[in-house]
Amino acid sequence: MVYAIVRAGGRQEKVEVGTVLTVDRQKAGEDGKLTFAPVLLVDGEKVTHAAADLAKISVTAELIEDTRGKKIIIQKFKNKTGYRKRQGHRQELSRVRVTAIG
Repeated sequence: MVYAIVRAGGRQEKVEVGTVLTVDRQKAGEDGKLTFAPVLLVDGEKVTHAAADLAKISVTAELIEDTRGKKIIIQKFKNKTGYRKRQGHRQELSRVRVTAIG
């Protein structure tokens, strides 16, 4: 069983070949491929976490679609002053499928 922990969009995700994950919007190359930097690699019984060894390894993924997240509402209120503020936000996201670890 081979899997890797990758840094993707400010978070760390556990991925295997074929894993579909949602990350912050990423710009893909012309061929629709992305690469992620691994933080840890588990290959059967062997665990690799040294920076020098991980520099030789890359995790490749293909872009499935660009989408937007669920809308969240930010509300601010201060008592007795009449101050109210309401703001909405939808995060830009990308869905990717991991194609290779190595």
